Amino acid sequence: MNDDYSDKKTVGTIFNIQRFSVHDGPGIRTVVFLKGCSMRCRWCSNPESQNKEPEIGYNMSRCLGVSRCGRCVKSCTDHTIFCDGDGKIQIDRSRPLRHFQAAIDACPTKSLILYGETQCVDEIIRMTEQDSVFYFRSGGGMTLSGGEPLLQREFAVSLLRTAKQHRIDTTVETCGLVSWESLREACLYLNRIFFDIKTLDPAKHEEYTEAPLQPILDNFHRLKATCPKLPVFVRTPVIPGFNDSPQELRRITEFVQKYEDTTHEFLPYHRFGAQKYAFLGRKNDMEER
Repeated sequence: MNDDYSDKKTVGTIFNIQRFSVHDGPGIRTVVFLKGCSMRCRWCSNPESQNKEPEIGYNMSRCLGVSRCGRCVKSCTDHTIFCDGDGKIQIDRSRPLRHFQAAIDACPTKSLILYGETQCVDEIIRMTEQDSVFYFRSGGGMTLSGGEPLLQREFAVSLLRTAKQHRIDTTVETCGLVSWESLREACLYLNRIFFDIKTLDPAKHEEYTEAPLQPILDNFHRLKATCPKLPVFVRTPVIPGFNDSPQELRRITEFVQKYEDTTHEFLPYHRFGAQKYAFLGRKNDMEER
């Protein structure tokens, strides 16, 4: 059993901490985004969350270019970052992250972006408590998001448990594709949970998310049966060409309504994270939507 000290020293990999959020639970909240996801949704707005390990991004629009700057190229003596024949900066993303640190430090415009850093529970709790006056007045608190936050089970549970010890309201946003043991343990320290159900069509789910549907539905059923007093909010992102037909949405609604005391909401599709695919050197499958 974890004691208070070991919980606070537990470390995990995060890619963002968003303060003063009002869309990820009640009141004003601090949202901690953990890296790593068990799905590869085509419409993902946080592609930098998918891989568990830290990774490098490159914002070309900020870059001064080799002719005016070139500090990143000069700092990479092993050609991790180099200039091609057209004078454009290229990145060898197959190299370990340690090869990029000198270039990141040298970049004056922050064109090179480090997605992911290691932090301990104690650091995050201390940052979260800075806004405790807003939580008290608004009914807010801390939300774990991602990626899939419960993939980092030890870190996520330690963070939730420590937050409860500090009387911080807690929420998790999950895609549901985690081990039941991880989900069940996290629920011991939650005030509520947001649970995604994207479609009820197994073939379509696997095609668009690269992940099976049935384990998610099994976890949802066990969650409702095991934790009947925990408020559960089912969220369905409405994605063009995937689940936006009236028949599909009605089917999901009817499924959720079978479970008592469960709130269901549809989330509108947005393209806020589209540019991040370019930063990561990846193709955006929803670019034309």
